[in-house]
Amino acid sequence: MSDQKTVDKMNGLINNVLGKHEEVLTDFLDPGERDILKKIAGTEVCLQSFGGYLNAEKKRVYITEDWDTIAPSSYQVTVFNVEYPQKFACLSHSAILGSLANAGIETSTFGDIITDGNGKWQFFAKSELKDFFQNEINHIGKTKVRIRPSLNQKVILADDESEMLTAIVSSLRLDAVLASITHESRQQIKTYISNNLVKLNWHSVKDFNIMVDEDDILSLRHFGRCKITDISTTRKGKHKVVYKIWQTKRRNHRN
Repeated sequence: MSDQKTVDKMNGLINNVLGKHEEVLTDFLDPGERDILKKIAGTEVCLQSFGGYLNAEKKRVYITEDWDTIAPSSYQVTVFNVEYPQKFACLSHSAILGSLANAGIETSTFGDIITDGNGKWQFFAKSELKDFFQNEINHIGKTKVRIRPSLNQKVILADDESEMLTAIVSSLRLDAVLASITHESRQQIKTYISNNLVKLNWHSVKDFNIMVDEDDILSLRHFGRCKITDISTTRKGKHKVVYKIWQTKRRNHRN
């Protein structure tokens, strides 16, 4: 969804709360969408969010006119276990995401997909879709699975599957940093940016000249995302960029 579409959608939700004096529970929103909602909301309405567990990335937001303590159960988020023969098969985040996204539902109806790093997988979704997930999803790729709500909403301890890596770059421009991280050419990165495949801090960007800073989050569709954790200058005047990366899938990089 483009930022302008998001702005229009969030404006509509807030207008519903103020005009109809009704509480609104949103779909799952990513941090960029929640950032837009927060900016539009200002002090007009109250926002509270929950995604099923403490460090959730995608969350549902309760929009109310006045402050009210919202119980976790009110967000109607269910955690689902992905049951499969762990001895004979391996699942991946991208495979589960692909199966959910291709099941005929909007991606905003489900939240994070997490693993404990030892074969257990869970995802969070709207509670009203319990029957859908249990009845309609029986394969992840070629692996046969059963989707079941977690007993007592028990959530596994999530392993974030990230790596800490370092890149040496001559410039902190967005295209230069992303080219080094992905092992693609700067020209290819510029093409990705032009095609709206790159986000900076969860927002679409069109300018490859933007300077990257510490704590920035860069993402490239189908590659993954990374968080810049440290930037320092080398003795030769280049920039050492330390970043934490979550890759969507392993790709064969051109070195």
